[in-house]
Formats: sequence, structure tokens, C-alpha cells
Amino acid sequence: MTPLQIDWFLQLKKYRAIAVIRASDWQMGLKMAEIAIAGGLNLIEITWSSAEAGRLISYLREQYPDCKIGTGTILRSSELKEAIASGAEFAFSPHSDPQFVQIAHNADIPMVLGAMTPTEIVNAWQYGSDGVKVFPIKSVGGAQFVKCLQGPLRQIPLIPTGGVTLTNYRQFIEAGAIAVGLSSDLFPIELQDTHNWSELITRIQKSYLA
Repeated sequence: MTPLQIDWFLQLKKYRAIAVIRASDWQMGLKMAEIAIAGGLNLIEITWSSAEAGRLISYLREQYPDCKIGTGTILRSSELKEAIASGAEFAFSPHSDPQFVQIAHNADIPMVLGAMTPTEIVNAWQYGSDGVKVFPIKSVGGAQFVKCLQGPLRQIPLIPTGGVTLTNYRQFIEAGAIAVGLSSDLFPIELQDTHNWSELITRIQKSYLA
């Protein structure tokens, strides 16, 4: 295991959850990130499909040096290079492309490839992925799927996303996941629409920090 992986896995074990921010407006993306950080989440993923993602990554890195700010939903090598140039400290993709690993490791940041089946998970790990994003986890049995994988694939750090909530995320950790990705459940539409920011923060704190 490389020093890069050791540090990354220690971060994942420490925080256990990554806040996944996806926003069509820069100001909303910033607000969502600030809410997640105020709620205690120190690993922030800005999906590259978000509005002005690079600008948001750069700004958050400057304003929150104690957090790790990364990117996700990387689909092309060019996107990954742009994200790295913007200051991304880690990267996730929904699929497995070995070129992503080479590009990210050349920049000395972790790259987590996406997979679903055992074969895809093993392939991603063999490509050099720094853990494997199991996505979408709700489509393959949730926490029970992660638990079933522990027998043959215990050596591979799994990060389930796509169906993980503040209510069930601990079940995934107990099943063997090294960490989880929390996305839409962090920011219920009804609370966003009413700009009930304090309630969003309290909701995260009550579940995540409990």
C-alpha cells in the first residue's frame, strides 16, 4: 500500500462519510457545502456536473483548509485534469477507467473508480483504484450486499453510494464499508425550497455526529 493510500484510508476511517454536492447553481452549491461542513462533514465532493465546479472547489479549498475538497462524477480524462487543476484533493467516477488512476496518481491524489458487480469491483481494484465506489448501492441490496462481499473481497475498501442516507449509513459501516457517500438525503428539497438552512445543519449533526 502506498503512502497516498494509507493517508486516504485513514481519512475515510476517521470521517466515514463524504458529502456529495450536486448543484445547478454556484451559490446553491456553495451553500450546500457550507451546510455539510457546519454539520461536521469534512470530506466534500463537488460533482464535476455541478455549475462552475472548478471555481467552487478552488473557493472551498481556500476557505476551509481543514477539510478535504474533491470531485466526483468524472466521466472523461479531460474533466479529471481540469478538476485537479482547480485543486481537487481526491476524485470519484461512476465507472472504471484505468487512465483515471494514472492521471490522479501522477498528481498525487486518490482516485476512486465506480463498480457494481464483484467482477467490476475486483477489476477496479486491480486498476489501482483507491478503494471502490459501489454504485448505485440501492439497486443491489443495500448494506446486505456490502456484507455479502466481505467474505471474498474483504481486502478491498468499499465506498457505497446511491441510496445511502443519514438514517441507514451506519448500517453500511457495520456491514464492512470503509466509508459512504451521502448525497440527496443531506439536502431534502422541502428544506432547500424554504431556505431552512439551520434545520439542515441540525439534521446532519443529530444523525452524523450522534
